[in-house]
Amino acid sequence: MTERSPALQILAVYGTRPEAIKMAPVVAALKRRPETFAVRVCATGQHREMLDQAQELLGLRPDLDLRLMQGDTTTAMAASLAAFHRRVRVGHVEAGLRTGDLGRPFPEEANRRVIDLLATCLFAPTGRACQALLAEGCAPERVHVVGNTVIDALRAISAGLAGPPPVGPEVLITVHRRESFGAPLREVFAALRELAESFPAVDWIYPVHPNPNVRGPAQEILAGLPNLQLHEPFDYRELVRRLMRCRFVLTDSGGLQEEAPAFGKPVLVLRETTERPEGVEAGVTLLVGTCRERIVAEASRLLTSEAAWQAMARAVNPYGDGCAGERIAAILGGEPWTPFAPPLP
Repeated sequence: MTERSPALQILAVYGTRPEAIKMAPVVAALKRRPETFAVRVCATGQHREMLDQAQELLGLRPDLDLRLMQGDTTTAMAASLAAFHRRVRVGHVEAGLRTGDLGRPFPEEANRRVIDLLATCLFAPTGRACQALLAEGCAPERVHVVGNTVIDALRAISAGLAGPPPVGPEVLITVHRRESFGAPLREVFAALRELAESFPAVDWIYPVHPNPNVRGPAQEILAGLPNLQLHEPFDYRELVRRLMRCRFVLTDSGGLQEEAPAFGKPVLVLRETTERPEGVEAGVTLLVGTCRERIVAEASRLLTSEAAWQAMARAVNPYGDGCAGERIAAILGGEPWTPFAPPLP
């Protein structure tokens, strides 16, 4: 009888709800191979309630819960640095995202660069992210184009969620970026107020981020509009349901830039730069910044021009095909795998 090799010990680390969503397919794929991997899960625990909802929905049960207030890329960076000092190999899920501006997004851009410098395995979601890593001098054998794991999670959760359509058109809004706090955020909210007043038949749905730098101005500027609903943060299932039935999305979220095209939903990105340029190149997302006039103009165009809406609502998702978690597990286990290639428009 041949002696079996010991299972590879893996610690999966995440901080916030978005990162838990993206790690869940990887953890599931690794745990389907118990003879190859021994997996433990560590959560640092930011925005406790939002994180706990996602963990329960996605079947994540942390073996370690540090109960710290760290952002997702700060969690990943700290874990990577700790592993480096202990000479433990690091695999970075969603490697190679870049804007080229250390202040946007802050602090994610700097954190991602640190992680990618330290990581042994760089799991790039797209060819564009792969090229960014190679341009920075990463050895090609370290870089693997696997697709984005958020699409794996999205497909699992969206199954059976179609439900009845809304009575009238809905627009889904999420705004929370740290670099927009202050005047830029107030400009965005002024644009939303103008849009809600100009299009009273449209329901504007805004689950407000719990950060007081967001919640305070949102209540001050947007409260009291009959067709603009300020909600507590949705759990992930409800967020996906709202995404499936909305007409388009106004967001500064990275995840929604990846998720919305899977349902053919145009995305107006409330940022000056994005580390996810693939959607812009595919014509399914558009950078509109935080200027009130530009936001109002582009959102109005999607509400009044069917041709403009159709041009963006092409259901071409350049970010993943639902198999990223399996690819990562195959790479780590030395199994055959095929790189992700996005569909042609």
